[in-house]
Amino acid sequence: MTAEADPEIAVPRSVDFAVPAEAELLPAPIPAHWIVEGAPQASSKRLATSVDGTTSVIVWSCTPGRFHWHYDVDEILHIISGEVFVTDEKGQSRRLGPGDVVFFHGGSSSLWHVTEEIKKLAICRHNLPWPLGFALRVWRKLAGILSRPAHGAAVLESGPALASDPQRVTAA
Repeated sequence: MTAEADPEIAVPRSVDFAVPAEAELLPAPIPAHWIVEGAPQASSKRLATSVDGTTSVIVWSCTPGRFHWHYDVDEILHIISGEVFVTDEKGQSRRLGPGDVVFFHGGSSSLWHVTEEIKKLAICRHNLPWPLGFALRVWRKLAGILSRPAHGAAVLESGPALASDPQRVTAA
């Protein structure tokens, strides 16, 4: 019997494809006590989740308004369309628009002022407890020393992250 004939023995998918700009979003209300001004309406759709459940890819949109946002997980976001001004916990504000990418650390908060309906692609990752994260880093280091790197490992890395320059960077 083949995997196609019996879904019980089917091989899990290794690639999920999605078109975030065309995803059908469902209401995802912002908690009322987070809203500072206006009546922002948010909607979202989960596009994919990692096998271990620690990482999700979500498309999210929101109409104009001003609200607080509290990050329970690490979030990397890519602005697809629209405009928002994000003020961090230090009071520094940045304009984000199409093509911009931002990393928000789990446990942080910010003030969002959406001036033009925004759509973003978010990659959300739950942090592992410190001992597990440390053990995983040790395991990967040992595996790298004892064998050749896994197929495709570190292909996208070109050097260390440049966290020292918080200014907005735009692609050419």
